[in-house]
Amino acid sequence: MSAQVSPIDLPAPEALARTLSTRLPAFQDISWTVSTGSTNADLLARARAGAAGKPWLLGTHLQETGRGRAGRPWQNRAGSTLMFSCAFDVHLPPAQLPALSPLAGIAACEALRAVAGPDAAGLCMKWPNDVQWHDAKLAGVLVETTRNPGGSEAGHTVVIGMGVNLIDADRLSLALEREVADWSQVEAASARRAAAADLVCASAMAWLEAVRTLEREGFGAFRQRFDQVDALAGRKVNVLDKGAILLAGTACGVDEQGRLLVQTPEGAKPILVGEISIRRQA
Repeated sequence: MSAQVSPIDLPAPEALARTLSTRLPAFQDISWTVSTGSTNADLLARARAGAAGKPWLLGTHLQETGRGRAGRPWQNRAGSTLMFSCAFDVHLPPAQLPALSPLAGIAACEALRAVAGPDAAGLCMKWPNDVQWHDAKLAGVLVETTRNPGGSEAGHTVVIGMGVNLIDADRLSLALEREVADWSQVEAASARRAAAADLVCASAMAWLEAVRTLEREGFGAFRQRFDQVDALAGRKVNVLDKGAILLAGTACGVDEQGRLLVQTPEGAKPILVGEISIRRQA
């Protein structure tokens, strides 16, 4: 963490919820807790119970049973990470739902760039939706969907959760044996200082607008936007599934369904969103 930049302070949960409610009038329910198991799981359970009046936003200072992609456990310590989830109604054919994952990453990266300012061009996205500071992971995004009660006409609920590292980059990098970034590093490169509410509001509104655009125009409307934040463009990658290399090639953008395209000697291969991770070749 840069000595010149102090970390973002997390206000008391009640105070942060009040600020967000004032700044996010489009959201019908906003709350922030001291701790919970998983903000994504909480909103999914509420949706499955048939609660109405979306969109919703739920944040927490401490997430005790959080999950990453492929169900991997994820935890934080209070004050080190900004964690929140948003729930939206979506009316899309089931075949288009996987596009929500890269969509959420694009929107989050764009939102954080807008907060950080033009000197933070190092903010980028590693498909399907990790937000990075250069080559170090800054924020993880988890997208989950559930069918709304009431049949096919009721559509689905999509829950988008994100955890942004505020501090502890050095400690996390050592513990995880890979490069991890935090927001203080972003601010050290930028002339702007942000509050926690700035990051939450920018991301929540970006997701809301992106979901609505996807419903109207499909993922094709986001391909050029993906190119602007793509951390893998033109880079050699391995596509891994449970540690096994499925294929190797050069990342070359996404297709109309949001699938990563990897150029191989046999042509461009689309990679589905799912339990697949991308690793740069040594």
